[in-house]
Amino acid sequence: MTIKGCIELRDINIATQIGTYGPRQSAPDQNLLDLTLWVHTELILIAADDMKNVFDYDPLLQEIDRLADDGHYETQEWLIKRIVIACANYSEIKALEIALRKSPVREDGGSLGLRLRMSEEAMSSLRATTR
Repeated sequence: MTIKGCIELRDINIATQIGTYGPRQSAPDQNLLDLTLWVHTELILIAADDMKNVFDYDPLLQEIDRLADDGHYETQEWLIKRIVIACANYSEIKALEIALRKSPVREDGGSLGLRLRMSEEAMSSLRATTR
């Protein structure tokens, strides 16, 4: 059995527009992303305190920002799919869990979100179909 660790990115506010709203509906003003990236423990239990030994998530966050800024999205599902494909471009990411939620969804608050888990097998399959 291969032991894995994870990198957790939580409550990342991404600037994007999702959904279509009528004149009396309040459009959400916050889109929060949670991303758990499962990686080999060698990228966490590092031999020396050096950035070259870890997974640098900054380029991935830059790509997520680019995707979020890519225009208006009708659905959260489409943005999640694009983010998962971006993650698949990093061989260090073996599996992941992604959650995206927007708020408020009503005048009095609330949030609406989606969550997706991709196993190592599902990530491998996605990589095979997107290359």
